Amino acid sequence: MQAKREKYGLITSITMIIGICIGSGIFFKSDNVLAATGGSVPLGILVFAIAAISIVFGGLAVSELASRTDKPGGIIAYSEEFVSRRFACCIGWFQTLVYYPALIAVVSWVIGVYFCILFAIPASFPVQLAIGVGFYAASYLLNTFAPKAGGAMQNITTLLKLVPLVVIAVLGLAFGDPLRGISQTAPAQLQTAGWLSAIGPVAFSYDGWIVSTSISHEIRDAKRNLPKALVLAPLLVMLVYILYFTGVASLLPANEIIVLGDDHVAAIARNLLGDMGARVILIFIIISVVGTVNGLVLGFIRQPYSLALDGKLFPGSKRLARIHPKWNMPLASSLLAFSLCLFWSAAHYFTHSFDLLPNSDVSEISIALNYLLYTVLYAQVFRLYRRGLIKSRWRGIIVPLFAFLGSLIVLLGSLQNALFPLYAGFCLLVILAAFLYYQKRHRE
Repeated sequence: MQAKREKYGLITSITMIIGICIGSGIFFKSDNVLAATGGSVPLGILVFAIAAISIVFGGLAVSELASRTDKPGGIIAYSEEFVSRRFACCIGWFQTLVYYPALIAVVSWVIGVYFCILFAIPASFPVQLAIGVGFYAASYLLNTFAPKAGGAMQNITTLLKLVPLVVIAVLGLAFGDPLRGISQTAPAQLQTAGWLSAIGPVAFSYDGWIVSTSISHEIRDAKRNLPKALVLAPLLVMLVYILYFTGVASLLPANEIIVLGDDHVAAIARNLLGDMGARVILIFIIISVVGTVNGLVLGFIRQPYSLALDGKLFPGSKRLARIHPKWNMPLASSLLAFSLCLFWSAAHYFTHSFDLLPNSDVSEISIALNYLLYTVLYAQVFRLYRRGLIKSRWRGIIVPLFAFLGSLIVLLGSLQNALFPLYAGFCLLVILAAFLYYQKRHRE
């Protein structure tokens, strides 16, 4: 098999993480957070800070594993090397069949939402979804046949997507009423566990940082650069999110944001900058979400390939593991990834049309379960400390402990969803199928 050439540097790694995390979530989940916290802005800020634990310490913990291997595959490679091939098969199937495609389907749909708002297209859900599918199809073509251009696009869109966040944060704090926003509290919410449901939307807003590990073998000096990216990027994301959320709440009352829903960003931009200014902000937001989709696709097209490298972790491994000699990319892997995204776009249409996941979507619960699977990797960091391979107590005990707690917090938030048992049961069936497939193939 032809070896992959190193294509990406530290800057691309950092912008990839920031570019995936900062995208659609912060723009269309702020109203969900306020709805879950009963309109309490301080409680919303607290949820953003709590959820950040999962990525800041998760990034630190995973960086300990990343610095000790240069095998391709990211999380799958870490699972195989530090846990077991059986666990690698299970987490690989879950991410390939559920997590990645569900996330891409939902985030791409958001492109359609804001595209319709920008051009005053009747905002029917099928039209929004079709526009989203068109965008991620274009992203698959770009990242499959011009991967360097896909990396360059990631750098550019990351810079541009910060524009609406910074503008709204700065103008909100400067010309809005920050004290009014911060004073919007709902003490009764603290007496119940209902506010924990806000962690689901916030986890969606943060999610994506782990995707960068899928290109770890294509990052120059990955053992040094990837750990830096996994630490620096999440800290920057957390700062930007809290400033933006506070700015939004300074410009509109929480109850009005909840009523406006996904249109609240356009309403704020229109109030601040007029109709033309609002259109400009929406263009930047669309660019932001496009960057997120591009980063997710950039990572996902390699996921089936990573499973296929072993030869016994996924059906059709021989074909999926081939690197095209001209394009230097796994074309079959890319095609499978695209097909799975189409399936989950259909699932998103079904659940949304019948309102099966109120104040949620098909990706949020899979994100929470993904964090649960990460705890197995965090435990391996502690194991490395026990074996004396990690000398620092901070890196070997404190970091994996807080990463573990962060994952449990995200899971606890998703437990508030009424359909959690059903969705989690489906995900467990996928993991069980992976386990049985592994057992069968290794008896042959």
